[in-house]
Amino acid sequence: MTKKRYFALIASTSLASVLAPKAGAQEAAGRNVSTANADIIVTARRVEERLQDVPISITVFNQQEISRANIVNAEDLAKLTPSLSANTSFGSENSTFAIRGFVQDIGTAPSVGNYFADVVAPRGGSPSIPSGDGAGPGSFFDLQNVQVLKGPQGTLFGRNTTGGAVLLVPQKPTSAFEGYVEGTLGNYDQRRLQAVVNIPVAETFRVRLGVDRQKRDGWLRNTSGIGPSRFNDIDYLAARASIVADLTPNLENYMIASYTKSDTSGPLQKLIACNPGVALGDFACAQLADAEAKAEGFYTARSDVEGAKSKTETWQVINTTTWQASDHLTVKNIASYAQLKQTLRSALFGTQFSTPAIPGFLPSVPFNFATVIPAPNAKGLSNQSTFTEEFQLQGNSGDGRLTWQAGVYYERSAPLSLTGSQSPNTINCTDIAQLQCTDILGFLANLNPNVTPLVVAGIIPPIQAGSVNYTVGRLTTRSIGTYAQANYALTDQLKLTAGIRYTWDRQQSDTAQISYLFPTFPVPVGPPTASCTRGNTSLPDCALQLSQKSSAPTWLVGLDFKPVEDLLLYAKYARGYRTGGIKSDAPVAFSVFRPEKVDAYEIGLKSSFRGPVRGNFNVAAFYNDFSDQQLQVGFADNPAVNGGVSATAGPVNAGRSRIYGVEVEAGLNPFDGLSLNASYAYLNTRIKSVDLPQLPPTDPYIVSSTVLPGDQLALAPKHKVVLAANYMLPLGEGVGAVSVGATYSHTGKQRVNYAARDAASIAANGGRDIGVLAPIDLLNLNFDWRRIAGSPVDLSLFMTNVTKERYYTFTPGLFAVAGFEVANLGEPQTYGARLRYSF
Repeated sequence: MTKKRYFALIASTSLASVLAPKAGAQEAAGRNVSTANADIIVTARRVEERLQDVPISITVFNQQEISRANIVNAEDLAKLTPSLSANTSFGSENSTFAIRGFVQDIGTAPSVGNYFADVVAPRGGSPSIPSGDGAGPGSFFDLQNVQVLKGPQGTLFGRNTTGGAVLLVPQKPTSAFEGYVEGTLGNYDQRRLQAVVNIPVAETFRVRLGVDRQKRDGWLRNTSGIGPSRFNDIDYLAARASIVADLTPNLENYMIASYTKSDTSGPLQKLIACNPGVALGDFACAQLADAEAKAEGFYTARSDVEGAKSKTETWQVINTTTWQASDHLTVKNIASYAQLKQTLRSALFGTQFSTPAIPGFLPSVPFNFATVIPAPNAKGLSNQSTFTEEFQLQGNSGDGRLTWQAGVYYERSAPLSLTGSQSPNTINCTDIAQLQCTDILGFLANLNPNVTPLVVAGIIPPIQAGSVNYTVGRLTTRSIGTYAQANYALTDQLKLTAGIRYTWDRQQSDTAQISYLFPTFPVPVGPPTASCTRGNTSLPDCALQLSQKSSAPTWLVGLDFKPVEDLLLYAKYARGYRTGGIKSDAPVAFSVFRPEKVDAYEIGLKSSFRGPVRGNFNVAAFYNDFSDQQLQVGFADNPAVNGGVSATAGPVNAGRSRIYGVEVEAGLNPFDGLSLNASYAYLNTRIKSVDLPQLPPTDPYIVSSTVLPGDQLALAPKHKVVLAANYMLPLGEGVGAVSVGATYSHTGKQRVNYAARDAASIAANGGRDIGVLAPIDLLNLNFDWRRIAGSPVDLSLFMTNVTKERYYTFTPGLFAVAGFEVANLGEPQTYGARLRYSF
């Protein structure tokens, strides 16, 4: 289908049913308004319902809470949400969500669906670095609310929601002329400007326009003198236009167009440990010693890449048409088209290595360990389009005992161009694109007195240590699903819910992977030799075509019982499904993987209490049973083959796991003005069995890290606590509404990789498993003065990470294989002020 036909379909769609979310939220105070839970409206089941009436474990944030907590990306949201984590392996802008231990790893489909206005986030097409699928820059402004749904949502939201779903609900145009302008100033030279205007052009035509511009210096200082001086900066522009047209009294068309552009230095990991005598461990130890001697500090790292850059550009058009056919039937159509483009030029692991000087013979020579550079003939790492189409019917019986919905869903993600990278690996390059490189480590290895005679005699070939790896390709995915779900009131207090969905998925990839090796003996000079990275392809282009098909049903059966108005008890069983896929840069035996399935069981209670002391108490207990689980396995260069391939990782259907836990959310208003909230998640995960296929000795890769029976799942802390308090000062109305608040979060220790768990590695790291992150404790404070002296002006002051906690959010697991470890750092203390003028 051509691009013009995509636009024509979106613009001309005219069948529909009502979904106009009006969620939430009492203005008065953020996650700190406990009694608001009884009245918050959510769309977790694709219809509007009170939060306390929905038999799903849900956490909801309104826009005021999002602003107060300074939430601008997935990582920020995860800090304040029980059972929600963020995978930050490639920086905060590329973070993806994990819920209850369900994680999206490199090469897999999401396990947590991210939806904006009922439409899935634009997909990315990179085989090696996650892109798309998450909540990127500019996603968290002018929202009605954010809903975090926990547990499989596969009936109504489709496959790839085994862990849950995150719903971003934008503010819909209203019938009032209103808007606001908001400015923020903060440390690290933070500057943010938001402006929104709502225009009722006519009684039947309403428009809402918004823009969000934010710029902030990076808080991670680059001490190498190469490339940008700061990393982890923010620099984005987000714009949104929404239009509601009442075509007839019963026919509504709602269109959203959004655009985001981010241009930063990108992420950079910090070298934190070395393993002397292992691979590049001695070089890492030298870098660490030099950094310590120069007292570089915690929030520093080193990049060896000139012009490091991360650019992301996304635009999306969503058309929702709603037709109220009768009192008992609503018809809805949702169509969308999006494009995502991403370019990354980055030193992946924050190293600045150089060979030692040999006096009178060879000066010190720098070399790149692992770097991502766009391939010369490719347009970045991702350049992908996503088209979705959903037709939905909603209805109810005349007596109101039966409500139902059914629909058909289609999604296609297609490449707009060739994408990929050309990356040096332990080699010195003056021009990577033109392959002007020197394998200095290989040259030095051949000078070893024990090696040189064997090479000269032809007994062994010259040692080659470095390479440049060229990987480009295209990835196309298609998904078709059909579903139905119904709720039936068996009695006035007891309801039965049942739903089923069937999904057909297909993926196809076309890739080329070439490794370039360079002369090392007798001198490191000359043109490179090309070879195919994969043994089942051939020169000159090393082309490879792979495809994967899968299909599966998902379902839900549940009972909910409401003995009184403010008490809900529920129990449910659901089957979740995450599609299989293709990992073209993994070893041949692991390049295609199958779907994974999960059986989820959950019981829960939701209660509200009123009177002089008001509040709510919600609890959910769950058990999940995985089969054919997609487990992440690390692969490294096989020294016996000397293939010169870069380390990689990929999913393998190798395991069975179980997950169980409890989630509690409670709120209390002991007296007017004070609200207290507490949430807690207990998560117990365990891999029950692992069946990992073996690689042949002649494969260019070896397995460098894998999971073992008894392991905890990654990004699944056993304990997570969030406590919040907000107090509204008893001042007169003429002064305005003044409140102070605090939020504390504790995230228990969690595993993030499965490498370096052998006794030697643990001993080399001082007796600590480097794949387990230490607990994290964060405290945030805020001050809000709304309607200052009766004016339309609001003032807010905020401070995050008040105690200046220093912590890591991810380590990739290089210690045992590469001889060192790096980490993503958590954000330091930030503070600032916001001023808003509303009209």
